[in-house]
Amino acid sequence: MEYKYRRYFLYYLAKTTAFLIYLLPRALSLPLGSYIGRAAYWSLPRYRRLTLENLTVALGKDKTPAELRAIAEGVFRNLGRNAVELLNFPKIRRHAIGRLVTIEGLDKLNAALALGKGVVLVTGHFGNWELLALTIRLKGYRGAVIGRRIYFEKYDTFLNCLRRVHDVDVIYRDDSPKKILRVLKDNGIIGILADQDVDSVGGVFVTFFGTRAYTPSAPVLLARASGAALIPGFIIRQNGRHRLVITDPVELVDTGDKENDLVTNTQRWSDVVESYIRRYPEQWVWMHRRWKTRPPGEKKDRILQKVS
Repeated sequence: MEYKYRRYFLYYLAKTTAFLIYLLPRALSLPLGSYIGRAAYWSLPRYRRLTLENLTVALGKDKTPAELRAIAEGVFRNLGRNAVELLNFPKIRRHAIGRLVTIEGLDKLNAALALGKGVVLVTGHFGNWELLALTIRLKGYRGAVIGRRIYFEKYDTFLNCLRRVHDVDVIYRDDSPKKILRVLKDNGIIGILADQDVDSVGGVFVTFFGTRAYTPSAPVLLARASGAALIPGFIIRQNGRHRLVITDPVELVDTGDKENDLVTNTQRWSDVVESYIRRYPEQWVWMHRRWKTRPPGEKKDRILQKVS
């Protein structure tokens, strides 16, 4: 009962804070979001440690401890900015999206859609991923994003109201796959965040930052089942604005060995995700336990034991 009351208290506190932030112009709310992120970095030691441990696994050979700490703080700052931008989604107008987001590679998206079988747009918890979906929608493209259901209904409703203010549709991970395939059959775009270790969904082990990582296989399976193109896309925060990059479609191999092909093709799009995270490490959500699931019989090293 105490936990229930605490959830309601935090919810209404968040709603009040969201309203106050919404009243601020973007020039003031973004620095505030950065400050909130920095405060979270210092006030949430568990997530700070997890972020630094993950960064050590991935980049420890190339970065000094001081550099890793600076990246870790940048991660929290980026999330703070993401939050205030999300709260301000209702202010964004279709005709003005170009002043906030520049787009590269729309020709690749259009070429894939011209084939008539839809697109699986795979991305990660990178940059402001919610703004990526909104931008694609405001540019007139149809489709939906696959999202995780938040099991406190008020939080879930609040988040989806912000998403749907510009008609960004959400299909939950636990909904019927037929909903997803129907979007692709109608030549729409399915956006999927597939960069986390989620043991409740199907996946395979691929190499991610030099370490085997359990990775969702859904992007490849959906592309195979529908004939849709599998295209990675990323939104990058730069100089107070954003750059949305649509990359080349992933060329899927088909040797007839379904199991090995699934691993090979998952590795291919995962390599693209990794390449962007390496370039902009402060824009990825490192506090997720990315390497918690291990292949059968594999012994965990000391760092991975902490991470898992």
